[in-house]
Amino acid sequence: QVQLVESGGGLVQAGGSLRLACAASGSIFSINDMGWYRQAPGKQRELVATITRGGRTNYADSVKGRFTISRDNAKNTVYLQMNSLKPEDTAVYYCNADVRTIGGRFYPTYWGQGTQVTVSS
Repeated sequence: QVQLVESGGGLVQAGGSLRLACAASGSIFSINDMGWYRQAPGKQRELVATITRGGRTNYADSVKGRFTISRDNAKNTVYLQMNSLKPEDTAVYYCNADVRTIGGRFYPTYWGQGTQVTVSS
């Protein structure tokens, strides 16, 4: 019913930048919160940033001042601009979204398949 597809991952040197995008498609009526999470090898998935439909943002302390989350409601897309990247930012990055489908009543959470970000030192 709903698909989330991430793009923009890759390999970058420390201090560089990447921009991730996540587009939601399918039988979408509306989307509330959207967010980015990441999971490094051997670690649990952790919050990176979230954004409400109205644009209110929340960031993990480890990325504040370096990462910026934004969204385009008309395109059902959320972005993550990552600057001043560090080797410890290396992880698989996942987007999620709370989506009400056409004919639905609630906002279950959907996840993308993930995109690899690798930061070399």
